Amino acid sequence: LSELERAHQLQLAEALMLSGTTLADPNRFDQRGRLSAGKDNFVDVNCIFEGEVHLGSGVRIGPNCHIIDSIIGDGVDIKSNTVIESVDIGDYAILGPFARIRPGTKLGKNTKVGNFVETKKTIVGDGSKINHLSYVGDAELGANVNVGAGTITCNYDGVNKFKTHIADGAFIGSNSSIVAPVSIGAGATIAAGSTITKDVENDSLAIARG
Repeated sequence: LSELERAHQLQLAEALMLSGTTLADPNRFDQRGRLSAGKDNFVDVNCIFEGEVHLGSGVRIGPNCHIIDSIIGDGVDIKSNTVIESVDIGDYAILGPFARIRPGTKLGKNTKVGNFVETKKTIVGDGSKINHLSYVGDAELGANVNVGAGTITCNYDGVNKFKTHIADGAFIGSNSSIVAPVSIGAGATIAAGSTITKDVENDSLAIARG
């Protein structure tokens, strides 16, 4: 059975390459479902595609990535060891390495979700960045938001889940905890190390250090 599986996977790999995708090693490729792709894509070794996956054109996928039931836009760069499930990724986004993009996430164009970041049921507006070491769940981020390292949206009180809204151009300082339900206004700044439990107005500075 294992030999049949490898023969089958090699057929799928060859069909993908003929359609315009480069595989670093066709013998280390697994497609478990339907995979459609545009042109000029590159897929490194040990990547698994599961369910319904669509790749745009000019996509680069690093080694050891697992992509499930997702739409990947043009020019997206997915770095190594990234897990993506039930996600819509806009053009020219950058993900990983070691990112986990959970179901219900939608990333806009030119977004960045960096190393050791986890998102869940989150909309990330065009040009926004969550660069490293953060959890953002049940949230809506506008355009050009910067989320600093170690930021957490505290979306669960032990019984119910709540949403966080962060408007365009907001800056979230490192090691901040945003306790939902809460809204951060456009252009607002959250000082590093703050725990935010109340709404923050547009273009204001919030400092909350107990």
